[in-house]
Amino acid sequence: MDLNHEVERQMEILSSGAAEIIPDNGLREKIRSSIGNGIPLRVKVGIDPTSPHVHLGHMVVYGKLRQFQDLGHKAVLIIGDYTARIGDPTGRNKERAPLTEEEVRANSLTYRDQIFKIVDESKTEVHFQSRGFDTLTLQEIMTTASAFSTAHMLTHETFRKRLGKGDRLSLHELFYPVLQAWDSLLVRSDVELGGLDQKFNILCGRDLQKSRGMSPQAALFMPLLEGTDGRKMSKSFGNHIPVNADPQEKFGKVMSISDNLIIPWFTLAAQKSGEQISLLNERLRNENPRDIKMELASEIVRIYHGAEEAQRCRLGFVNQFSRGEIPEEIPRFFLGSREMKLTSILKESGLYPSISEARRLIVQGGLKIDGKQIGDPDFTLTPGGDGSVIIKAGKRKYLKVNR
Repeated sequence: MDLNHEVERQMEILSSGAAEIIPDNGLREKIRSSIGNGIPLRVKVGIDPTSPHVHLGHMVVYGKLRQFQDLGHKAVLIIGDYTARIGDPTGRNKERAPLTEEEVRANSLTYRDQIFKIVDESKTEVHFQSRGFDTLTLQEIMTTASAFSTAHMLTHETFRKRLGKGDRLSLHELFYPVLQAWDSLLVRSDVELGGLDQKFNILCGRDLQKSRGMSPQAALFMPLLEGTDGRKMSKSFGNHIPVNADPQEKFGKVMSISDNLIIPWFTLAAQKSGEQISLLNERLRNENPRDIKMELASEIVRIYHGAEEAQRCRLGFVNQFSRGEIPEEIPRFFLGSREMKLTSILKESGLYPSISEARRLIVQGGLKIDGKQIGDPDFTLTPGGDGSVIIKAGKRKYLKVNR
């Protein structure tokens, strides 16, 4: 094996899509040492299970972790059952409501199930913070905290902003970066991965390792994935795609993104290489972006659900939108013996979140029943009749109403 060639090959794969590597040469030298001595790098990612759900934005880091695994390195997952109860203060303008131990444990189980859709579980160490932290003495906690100055902690952008506005900053929140740094010390990580929003916390891990005479971990930061509307992907914005979403829902939501997000999504959500991204950029100059976006949607469904499901979703999408056919599987609503306005049906079925939005859709001419446009927002469906009708709401939503 040509050592230099292999080092550069791994660096090319691992740096693809990365926003920053600190230090760049430090990661290169760690890879060189790993190849030379045959000992895989220990690559750490911390998980704070503050909710039971993960979306594609969260999975960007885990896609990079899988690349490390495929190159022969060891994934080390830290389940932050302590730090989750503090709550990462990054980007927060107030304290988080504390979680119970039971909530954190339940969330961690669903997190693991979703993460291991990408990460190879057989090549992963999983550590719960509590197993290491429960044995810490007060003296050890104080010694660890002494590695950081108050001035250093207050360079954290979130802390600085809150103090500047006169908002409350609790003492325990200052310990969040310290505890995350302790994880790096405990598992002897060689590399830590995270989003750019985790930069302060991850660099604290380097500082603590250095203070204890260890070789400090390299830090690799991934950009934040933009949501379907171009803003940061977030459940609060409603622009996210859950990992556990139905494959057809995933496919349809990917197809809804704007053309300028195609390349970032191929890079971050589908983990394509630099060479592949160059080819995609060239194709976008000469082909219909919709066709390339369809390849993106297929690839994302394939990653999480397999090639067969990806092909089925692609054919379903083509049939539904390119040929104007009704999809094979659509939700049903049972009218029973009731008379109901269309607006109420759309809200109760979950197709639209409110009566006012459903009413707006109808007034704007966006609703059809069995292919016939309905413009009356007070239109009422009655029981009986022909047994069932198909409602098409907007461009992509369908509902079968049984009467």
